[in-house]
Amino acid sequence: MRQGLAATALLLGLFSCTTLARAETLNLLIWEAYIDQAILDAWTASTGIEVRQIYFDSGDARDEILADPNSNIDLTVVGENGSALFGKRGVLAPLTTEDVPSLTDYATQWTSRCGGYGAPYLWGTMGIVYRSDKVTTTPTSWKDLMQPAPALKKHIAMYDDHNEAFIAPLILLGKSINANDSDTLKQAFELMKGQAPSVLTYTYVITAIDNPDYGRDIYMALAYSGDQKVLNEKAGTPGVWRYAVPQEGTLSWLDCLAVTAASPRKAQAMKLVDHILSAKSAALNAQTLGMPTASTAALALLPEAMKNDPAIYTPADIMERSQYQTELSVSSIQTRRRIISAMANFQ
Repeated sequence: MRQGLAATALLLGLFSCTTLARAETLNLLIWEAYIDQAILDAWTASTGIEVRQIYFDSGDARDEILADPNSNIDLTVVGENGSALFGKRGVLAPLTTEDVPSLTDYATQWTSRCGGYGAPYLWGTMGIVYRSDKVTTTPTSWKDLMQPAPALKKHIAMYDDHNEAFIAPLILLGKSINANDSDTLKQAFELMKGQAPSVLTYTYVITAIDNPDYGRDIYMALAYSGDQKVLNEKAGTPGVWRYAVPQEGTLSWLDCLAVTAASPRKAQAMKLVDHILSAKSAALNAQTLGMPTASTAALALLPEAMKNDPAIYTPADIMERSQYQTELSVSSIQTRRRIISAMANFQ
């Protein structure tokens, strides 16, 4: 499915850890509220090894941390493209069924997407979250977000990640979400400029909602499937936040759980991955987070109501129109980041 500053501050603390503390702790780089704490508590009770979560709220922030050889990260949640890319660069360790026996519960269609350097963690879509007490009509198109109603002016939250920020405009244009050519990106920029006066913040909604200055003013946002559950927990009002996948299609994403090659606790980290991916843990995680699991064994443990919930398992006809992310060219990434930086000038 999650600000760089917060993650950086935590990491500064990690750098000063003593050798003894590091030996008793595994450092997990992950989105906020992206794993059931009971799973980690069970691991600690069984092994005596603590797990410290370090949060990031954008892929760009995570990638900067992983690229730092002194980050002291043992394992991380990374997108499928990042898994292969960081694996080839020697940042992530290869994962096999010998290291992680639970991988046998995952079909090749899932494991292959992690490129041999990660294990399938959770998957889902990107769509629109909205406050049902403020937005009474369910969004059905990316136009509802990119060309919002006047009543939503300064009530929209977008996202400053160079991949996800372009999902809505590119799909609305009928283009590939992996577009590299400058003409297509310019067209997307024009749509984003038109939307900008309605945007309250370009901070990921899970982070933005906690901001005391404007969090309560967010009525609609770009989000990952499952984010609505976290937002409802933060709001303390079950069901007020809802999630919809636009009819034009969307991003179909897969997050992988990976171990860093430089970790001095690699064997322990591999065992933790195996624990998290086991059928019992994966089923518990899926139910707690309200997200789909890639584990065949865990899927069999889920209630039918969950498997039939369109907010969790997106209908097949929409999935058929969805796209996977592929590696972007360097020039495309640079152009996308320049566009994101320029958006604040159009608000």
